Amino acid sequence: MAQAHKKRIFEIIQIGYDEDWPSRIFDIAVIVMILTNLFIAIFTTFDSSKPYLGLLETIEFITVVGFAIEYFLRLWTAEYLFPKLTRRDAIKKYVLSFNGVIDMLAFLPFFLPIFFPAGVVAFRMFRVVRIFRLFRVNAYYDALNVIGEVINSKRDQILSSVFIILVLMTAASLFMYSLEHEAQPEVFSNAFSGFWWAVSTLLTVGYGDIYPITIAGRIFGIIITFLGVGMVAIPTGILSAGFVEQYTRLKTFSDYSVEADIRFVRLEVEGEDHPWLDMRVMDLPLPPGLLIAVIQRDGDVVVPRGDTLICQGDAIVLGAEGYRDEAGIRLKELTLKKRHPWVGLEIRELDISRQTLIVMVRREDRLLIPTGSLKLAEGDTILLYTKKMIRDAVEVEV
Repeated sequence: MAQAHKKRIFEIIQIGYDEDWPSRIFDIAVIVMILTNLFIAIFTTFDSSKPYLGLLETIEFITVVGFAIEYFLRLWTAEYLFPKLTRRDAIKKYVLSFNGVIDMLAFLPFFLPIFFPAGVVAFRMFRVVRIFRLFRVNAYYDALNVIGEVINSKRDQILSSVFIILVLMTAASLFMYSLEHEAQPEVFSNAFSGFWWAVSTLLTVGYGDIYPITIAGRIFGIIITFLGVGMVAIPTGILSAGFVEQYTRLKTFSDYSVEADIRFVRLEVEGEDHPWLDMRVMDLPLPPGLLIAVIQRDGDVVVPRGDTLICQGDAIVLGAEGYRDEAGIRLKELTLKKRHPWVGLEIRELDISRQTLIVMVRREDRLLIPTGSLKLAEGDTILLYTKKMIRDAVEVEV
């Protein structure tokens, strides 16, 4: 039960979907805290903020405590973020990750002056790092995620263009130093001075604090200026093409494909009397449209073949196409309490109508196949299809 609560907390603090309201509320609260911190960091630089410093510090303290709680919750549930690692390795990987470092720096510098008063100025400077939590806002919106996807897909081309620009800057700085050093040694005193000029010229900034005065230097400057316009346009064109490709692909998926959900369920093969035990996959009584996707066995994943035997302790993952019907099907869900007359009876012994069919039995975290020899127990939840009125049953529409 504790693990179930822990996993639910992990689902809440992760990016939620529209139907999971606790998770969506948590996402909105985190975004509000980030934007509030950003507003406080900017507003406190104005003189008009002095009358409100006490209130701003209180609000900042509340948001920082919220960041700290979120950080420790992510540490506590790190094993679900990295399920293939041990708990210790998962915590270590999160702490050393980019998001983990930013999450820690979002609250730690606020409390460090309490323990190290001498470093209050340095710690306050570190609090500026909190602004990097704005990258988390990017994760909550698919439209913003497109930017990251485009940069990631075009990273090789972007790095190549940046490399070309750096080579051109270095060559231009050395050329300009050679042409202008004798005419103005105090301005172009070394190659780095030429590099500063090349940066401001190639990137079309043009501060005007350093410029050529010789005829050769000015001619070379004109050439570099024209090259700079073309060089800066290269990464811009790459990103523009990437955005066009991304949105074209998304539109193609939505216009020329039909979404068909596939549902998966996990079935545990436990006990020596399980009807599937020691059976081959090809001999299993599976209905049409239902197939075995994978079998989890002793921590390994087994791809099922026709002659694969089902062993005790296997976790079978069944897949089927999602049910789609406008008419819908109404089932009934019944949870057996302590003194329910069905407790302790096998399904074949139940006094139910032939028009009543038991679809499945949920026992704790397991789904059981309803066979005639299955004995019902207290706490079982039975999903059944019937047209009869059954006491304490709750209707479920599929």
